Amino acid sequence: MDELNALLEPGMLVMHPERPDWGTGQVQSNIAGRITVNFREEGKVVIDGSRVTLMPVIED
Repeated sequence: MDELNALLEPGMLVMHPERPDWGTGQVQSNIAGRITVNFREEGKVVIDGSRVTLMPVIED
C-alpha cells in the first residue's frame, strides 16, 4: 500500500487525483489497502490503495 494512503483514517477528506469531477470525499474506512470513500459527486467508492494515491484535502 502507498505510504500516504496508509495514513488515511475515517473522517479525513481526500480527492481522487484522476477524478477531480468526483469532488471532495470523506474516508469511511481503510482496511488492508482497500479505502472506502464517500465522494460528494460520485457516492461511495472502494479504492485499491496500491493503485491510486489519494490526495489529502486540508481545510482552512
